Amino acid sequence: MIVKKRLQNFYKDFLSLKGEPRTIAMGMAIGVFVGVTPTIPFHTVLVIMFAYLFRQNMTAAFLGSLMISNPVTIPFFYVSQYALGRYILGENLHYFTPAEFSATHILNMGWQIICPLLLGGVMMATFLAVSAYYITHNAVVGIRKKAHNDFRKKSP
Repeated sequence: MIVKKRLQNFYKDFLSLKGEPRTIAMGMAIGVFVGVTPTIPFHTVLVIMFAYLFRQNMTAAFLGSLMISNPVTIPFFYVSQYALGRYILGENLHYFTPAEFSATHILNMGWQIICPLLLGGVMMATFLAVSAYYITHNAVVGIRKKAHNDFRKKSP
């Protein structure tokens, strides 16, 4: 029930976004990228910084970050990013199960965890951000085209 409500709120907020489809899609991609990376205590600062620096839709960036980064997805992302990073580095996989998924706790575990986690995080974030760009761009163009056609049909 919570997921359904969250998706409904996301859709309502998404429909209200103003701006060019490209800037909305880039904002969403920025938000997804930051939301997927293992940089939890800095998500808000990074979203603001990147959206402002690249002059993209900040609201879309926040929506992307908030939608993808939540208590349900964070453990999945961290564990899979660590595994991906270890695989890319060619290291034997040693699974870890931290007592908590905070950045401070993981930093205290040392570079043998941080390096593969960041590498896997950036790789995964890049893939998901590019996907989010194209999905968002097509959705914005499609929704606006449908709204325009509906408006034209209603006009005398």
